[in-house]
Amino acid sequence: MSEIRVTAAEPGRIDKIIADGGAGISRSMAARLCEGGRVNISGKAVSKNHKVSAGDEIVIDMPKAETIEAVPQNIPLDIVYEDDDVIVVNKPQGMVVHPAAGNADGTLVNALMYHCGGSLSGINGVIRPGIVHRIDKDTSGLLAAAKNDTAHNSLAAQLKERKALRKYIALVNGNIKEDEFTISKPLGRNPTDRKKMAVTAGGREAVTHVKVLERFGQYTLAECVLETGRTHQIRVHMASIGHSIVGDKTYGIKKEKFNLNGQLLHAATIGFVHPRTGELMEFSADLPDYFKAVLDRLKKIPGK
Repeated sequence: MSEIRVTAAEPGRIDKIIADGGAGISRSMAARLCEGGRVNISGKAVSKNHKVSAGDEIVIDMPKAETIEAVPQNIPLDIVYEDDDVIVVNKPQGMVVHPAAGNADGTLVNALMYHCGGSLSGINGVIRPGIVHRIDKDTSGLLAAAKNDTAHNSLAAQLKERKALRKYIALVNGNIKEDEFTISKPLGRNPTDRKKMAVTAGGREAVTHVKVLERFGQYTLAECVLETGRTHQIRVHMASIGHSIVGDKTYGIKKEKFNLNGQLLHAATIGFVHPRTGELMEFSADLPDYFKAVLDRLKKIPGK
């Protein structure tokens, strides 16, 4: 166990005071610590909605951090391309990219470690070997991993310099009126829920280029091309203009009629210059069957 002390600069709810206190603890985590009896004022445990006074010293009893180790696992991979430098895989919906708290195994990294052996870049450490960029757990589609540090540095530079192509297909709620447009809104952590992202004035630059592919009355099929690659960028950007992605319960509609297990967002195309040969390479992956099934259902609706 370790002890963290936070002095309240102003009165307010204790979970918010802790989250704003610079201890690196989110508001939701602060609430869980309170519920577990790990937050004390003057030696007494307090609830998550306890009102503190300015100057109160809050003592947080932090549990020992869980040690996470990435180990090889024989998990099938849908490999689109592979050579000595890079491997491009089509990640299924529901698979986490790398181990983290709550997802210690069964990830793409575990599968890559088994398939590639020791041939993965080590720049991102033992938990994220080979991982240059990520896509969300419930987003399907293409992801490129590096099999050595030289390839990793090359791919990372292309992403940073906005030279790599990342094209997504999304089904969104509502009828988008414009045929093509660009969303340029800065993104940062949601101030009230640190697990979520939000459009924030002080956030990092985020740019998404959108093109309508087909309209279905109450829904629109769109192509979203990333210029930047912020966490949850497409999901937050589309929700910010009133067109959340179908199936996205975090940023969109909680209840939808298609009985989905996640958002209808697919990383359909990826392109980059090969780190060794300098060849321009581009790969595509078809929409998954559950995505196609929803589109087929919409196409059968009269007067779509």
